[in-house]
Amino acid sequence: MAVLLPDVTRWHSISVRIVVVSLLALGIALAMIGGTLWLSWQLEGGAAAINDAGSVRMRSFRLALVLQGPRQDAPRALQEIASLEQTLTALQRGDPARPLVLPGERSIRIQYEQVDDLWTDHLADLARRAAGGDGLAADRFGAEVDDFVAKVDVLVSAIEHDNARKTGWLRLSQAVLIAIAIMGTVTMIYLLYLWIIRPVLSLQAGISTLAAGGFDARVPVETRDEFGALASGFNAMAEELQGIYRDLEQRVRDKTGQLEAQNHELAALYEMAAFLSRADTVEAQSGGFVQRVMSRFSAEGASLRIQNPADQQLQLVVAEGLSAEILGSTQCRLAHDCVCGEAGSRGHSVMHDFRHVPRHAVVPCSEAGFKHMAVFRITSPQATLGSFALHFRHPEALGAGEIKLLETLGQQLGTAIENARLRTHERLLAVSEERNLVAQGLHDSLAQSLNFLNLQVQMLEKALQQAPHPEAGRVLPGLRAGIAESYNDVRELLANFRTRLGNHDVRQMLQAAVVRFQEQSGVVTVFDYGGGGTSLSEEQRLQILFILQEALSNIRKHARTSNAVVKVRNQEDFSLEIVDLGCGFDVAGAGAAEGGRQIGLHIMRERAARIGAELVLWSAVGQGTQLKVLLRASARQTA
Repeated sequence: MAVLLPDVTRWHSISVRIVVVSLLALGIALAMIGGTLWLSWQLEGGAAAINDAGSVRMRSFRLALVLQGPRQDAPRALQEIASLEQTLTALQRGDPARPLVLPGERSIRIQYEQVDDLWTDHLADLARRAAGGDGLAADRFGAEVDDFVAKVDVLVSAIEHDNARKTGWLRLSQAVLIAIAIMGTVTMIYLLYLWIIRPVLSLQAGISTLAAGGFDARVPVETRDEFGALASGFNAMAEELQGIYRDLEQRVRDKTGQLEAQNHELAALYEMAAFLSRADTVEAQSGGFVQRVMSRFSAEGASLRIQNPADQQLQLVVAEGLSAEILGSTQCRLAHDCVCGEAGSRGHSVMHDFRHVPRHAVVPCSEAGFKHMAVFRITSPQATLGSFALHFRHPEALGAGEIKLLETLGQQLGTAIENARLRTHERLLAVSEERNLVAQGLHDSLAQSLNFLNLQVQMLEKALQQAPHPEAGRVLPGLRAGIAESYNDVRELLANFRTRLGNHDVRQMLQAAVVRFQEQSGVVTVFDYGGGGTSLSEEQRLQILFILQEALSNIRKHARTSNAVVKVRNQEDFSLEIVDLGCGFDVAGAGAAEGGRQIGLHIMRERAARIGAELVLWSAVGQGTQLKVLLRASARQTA
């Protein structure tokens, strides 16, 4: 439940007001305390000034007595003179450390200047002459010291009067500080009650009413501060709670409907994941996927296309409820040219409303009566694998939740297709590894043995040249030819077993096999490739390649020809045709002498049947041989 609180400006904030009031009170308190400290410091300095001024009076009388005494007291007199002058100088300069402060009143300063001038200009000279033995000066100093002391008394009285006045100020300041403290405390208590306590009590009363079931409880909003915002929030919350309890049943029904929709989505995802995990081939996965999606979303038509990674064409894998005209118009097009390829090229799902198509535009889906079409991507974590489309005869708009579910189902299917491809590739890799192991075994055993027999035949031939033997001479050519033929067979097997698998371009795979055959056998072979159909699956490419290798091997071993033709047509149907103009043979009456050829033919038929292809062989003695493998569009597997 979201409650929007009104904005609280800076100057209406309680925290700002409390800080301002606190800082104001602190400033006044610090000013008053600072004033009392200053007055205390002035009083302490004035007391020191009174004490020093009184000592000047005492030192003056003492100096007069010393000067009236015998001459032996002259050092003492000079010491008293220096002490008195030092005291007068300290009074003038002051000493903050003691502290010693001569009040700054003008009358006190004038009185001090009179005392200092009288001493400096007159009495100091008389005192020094008297200390030097001048009796007349000593008498004059004794006669005039009373006047000097009288001026000092006036100075002391002025300082005492100033101290008394400042003492009164200090007491007044302390009384004012006490009054301010009392008034500040009362003011703060009142402000805290006004700003905090009363709003809290009002909120507490509202909460109590609300807790008791009174959802019509409202709190008056009297301020624009935080408590005003809380009061507004409380009122909004109470109003929303009142609305929630008013239509709680409807909300429960809505939430229940949402949960049911989510449960249906989870059930659909689980069902689809369980099915995709059981299906082995891409075709089976795609067919079951389309059927379940059509049933789940009540679509009248659907199609699923897989993008060929080699030529970027969209291969139609499954179609339900669509006419032949629609399928024929988009059977195999480049992904960026096809309507169903828009989702992959744009990177998101695409919705088509055919009711808004211009009249002059030719759209097969619209002409077939479909009003709405939704296209979604089939993706794996690595790439976009294709797309699937749902066709509706009624203008139905899919909701955001349904679109999200279909996108998730497309991701599930893409992951399942990628896993199926990986399993197929893993199986083919195992076949390739097994063929490599067989090739290694042939090379390490049979090939080495044939090399050894070839060397032995050469040694036998040299021996017969030195010691002819008629019967051995007749056997030797056949033996040499048999070893050479066996050696060529082994070389061909080694080359075929080491053929690299997994190339997505069937043309390159077959052409490479033809070129390798020409290099090994010397038979001039024409390779003719035509058509722009989609690529075959890995399994179909592999079996087609094995059939071609076996047929070329038979040409080398049995046809006794120097020319051959390999013709490939990759359109909706895929065909491979191998023709030689060699000796040919009687297919129906081939006997035991042709047992090797019959075994090879049987193996080729098995390979063709494994991928759903048809194999047709024609041959006649003296007219050559023609072998054709036909893989119809219905038997093509998704690449």
